[in-house]
Amino acid sequence: MRDRFGRVCPGIAIETVEAVLFPGIDVRVERVSDSSDVLVVEVVSTARPDRCPDCRKQARRIHSTYQRALDEKPLGPRRVIVRLRVRRYFCDRKSCSRTTFVEQVPGLSARYRPSSTGLAGWLRSIAIELGGRPAARLCRRLRLTAGRTRLLMLLTVPAVPDRVLRALGADEFAFRKGCTYGTVLVDVEVGRVVDVLPDRTSETFAAWLTEQPGAEIICRDRATACTKAVKEAAPHALEVADRWHLLQNLTAAVEKACHQHRDCLRKRAEEEPVTEVPEPPLMQLPPAELPRTQIIERTCHRYEDVHRLLERRWTSAPSPAVSTSTARPCAASATSTSTSLASARERRPGGVLEPFKAYLNARFSEAQGQVSGTQLFLEIQARGYRGSRQVVRKHLVALRAGTAEPIRADIPSPRKITSWIMRPRETLTDSQDERLLQVRLACPDITRACDLARAFADLVRHQRGYLLLEWIRQAEQDAPKPMKGFAGSLRQDLDAVTAGLPLSWSSGAVEGRVNRVKTIKRAMYGRASFRLLRIRILTRP
Repeated sequence: MRDRFGRVCPGIAIETVEAVLFPGIDVRVERVSDSSDVLVVEVVSTARPDRCPDCRKQARRIHSTYQRALDEKPLGPRRVIVRLRVRRYFCDRKSCSRTTFVEQVPGLSARYRPSSTGLAGWLRSIAIELGGRPAARLCRRLRLTAGRTRLLMLLTVPAVPDRVLRALGADEFAFRKGCTYGTVLVDVEVGRVVDVLPDRTSETFAAWLTEQPGAEIICRDRATACTKAVKEAAPHALEVADRWHLLQNLTAAVEKACHQHRDCLRKRAEEEPVTEVPEPPLMQLPPAELPRTQIIERTCHRYEDVHRLLERRWTSAPSPAVSTSTARPCAASATSTSTSLASARERRPGGVLEPFKAYLNARFSEAQGQVSGTQLFLEIQARGYRGSRQVVRKHLVALRAGTAEPIRADIPSPRKITSWIMRPRETLTDSQDERLLQVRLACPDITRACDLARAFADLVRHQRGYLLLEWIRQAEQDAPKPMKGFAGSLRQDLDAVTAGLPLSWSSGAVEGRVNRVKTIKRAMYGRASFRLLRIRILTRP
């Protein structure tokens, strides 16, 4: 063994280096140069003459030889560089366009690769798990020479398997939520991702189904683009609507119905007699009004701008200052902006101070505002208050400014009512059952929505698809408007919904893969291109 100056020095035998670094590879170690941090190994190829990469004719004549440098897997703390001497051959077939070519040593070298085959496998595995920059940082710690661009170039898209898919699942995911979306396709039988599409349009999905025919069952959510693609490219496939998405759509319809009839609950709460009078008696407070904060001012101005444009019969947003997504909710609102903002404040959940506001308001009115926050804090603390003193002071400041919110009646939110309706009855506590009964007595429309929702939930959970048409007819007759809309969507997608109720197929495996996509996106900090993201999704198990 020789050092970098060519002097013979004790160390590892050449035969040992050859057995450790090149087991089963057709090379002969000529020289090993050792330094403090680099081990240079000079080898010569001893393989049989290679074949032409174009015409596959075996070479017979050598054109020349030259030496190429390859990075090899590190040996302990040392970096290993292999100086491989290879042969350039003539291609003797006259019809071949290639005149000469260079041999490749199987298991060691590859065309246009500055690293050995074994090291390239290491780098590819690191790039698959970590991506670009994180993988480059790990390579520096492992004494591997590889930048982020080189690591990403090692990634290749795996081929779509030739096996015909029997059950295919499709669902969308967000590259950037609210802006761009893609589609993930999963083999439902084995739970493996088959392919990833760059968008969620029906044209792209239909083109993929045309290229990959043979799917007999397609599990999907309620997206219309997926339905259109299946009808165009795979009309003989059985569409199966996922049961979880059906219950999710039903939950959204019930919550919308509860929100539309919230005034019934408020009216009933105002009509009920007050059985508990706080001490001291409540006196008249200054009229409450919304605080003129920056966000409220901006919301009011935007609301006025949208309705001014509607009066001029604008049908779309005329400038980037008022986008379509911003203008649509303002245009759909039939109430004034002050009423909408007040309703939003009422929907906010009460904090730890909410049960004590009646007492604080009464004490503030009794003392005509001449009372300290510390004194009131100590009084309500003795009555069970567990919050901070700063919350009490903020409430007193709002009382003096006239911007304090009025004491709200104990009205459950639409989301809470929806949760009581959608949960199985045996899981509700006695207090929840009692409050739901009060809600049903206050509004007959919510009662009807509750009955229909529970009937449909039982129909889905027990897979009674033969009762679906009867449920749709009942909902279309006398149900609240959101429930009628849900029933109409079921009728439009009747075949897929009917197939999804009795069959065991579902989109559970697809949803699991969508969660995996979200995990990969978070690991890549959301900056990955579609090509890299697709490779990571398809190559990870």
